[in-house]
Amino acid sequence: MRTRKIADSTVRRLAIYLRFLEEFERQGADTLSSEALAARAGTTSAQVRKDLSFFGSFGKRGLGYDVHALARQLRNILGLTRRYRVLLVGAGRLAGALTQYAEFGARGFDIVVVVDKDPAKIGMRWAELVIADVTDLENIVKRARIDIAILVTPAAPAQALVDRLVAAGVTAMLNFAPVQLHVPVGVDVKNVNLAVELETLSYAIQHRGSS
Repeated sequence: MRTRKIADSTVRRLAIYLRFLEEFERQGADTLSSEALAARAGTTSAQVRKDLSFFGSFGKRGLGYDVHALARQLRNILGLTRRYRVLLVGAGRLAGALTQYAEFGARGFDIVVVVDKDPAKIGMRWAELVIADVTDLENIVKRARIDIAILVTPAAPAQALVDRLVAAGVTAMLNFAPVQLHVPVGVDVKNVNLAVELETLSYAIQHRGSS
C-alpha cells in the first residue's frame, strides 16, 4: 500500500464501495464492472478506478472486478480485519441510541464503556454496559484499552474532555459535540454535526429545480 496522504473523501467512497460489494456478494455475484459499482455509489467509473488506483491494481480490463477479492482488499485497506474498543463520552439519548446501533458491532466497533458526569446516571445499566464516572476517565481509558472515543456531549466541556483523552493516549475520536476541537498532530477527529447536515438538506429543498 502506498504511503501517500489519501483524502478523506476517497476513504469515504471506499467505505461506500465496500457496502455495495457486500450487497453484491449476498446476491451471489462473482464479478462487477466499475460502471456498475459507480452507478450504485453515485459516482463515475473513472472515479472508482482512480480511488482504487491509490492502493494498487484491481480488476482486469474487460472482466471487471472479482467481487469477493475486492471486498476483502477494501476491508484490509479500511482496517476492518480487527476489532476496535470504543468509549462513549456522554450518556444522553443520542448515546443510548448509538449503543443500540447494531452496525457498529457488525463492522468491528465494540462500545465497551460509557462515561458521564451526572451522579443520577452513574451506575445505571444499559444492557451489558454500566455507566461509569467521567472523573475516572484516564484510568478507564487504560483499563479498557480504548482505541476510539465518541464524544456525545454539549459543546462547553468537549475540549477539556478531548484534552484528557489525548493525555490518556486516545488518538482517534468521533465528535458529535457542536464545537471545533483542537488536537495535536497524530490525533484524528471526525466531526458529525447533525444541524449542518439538516441545513444542507434545507438548502437542497430551497433550491430544488433551480439551474
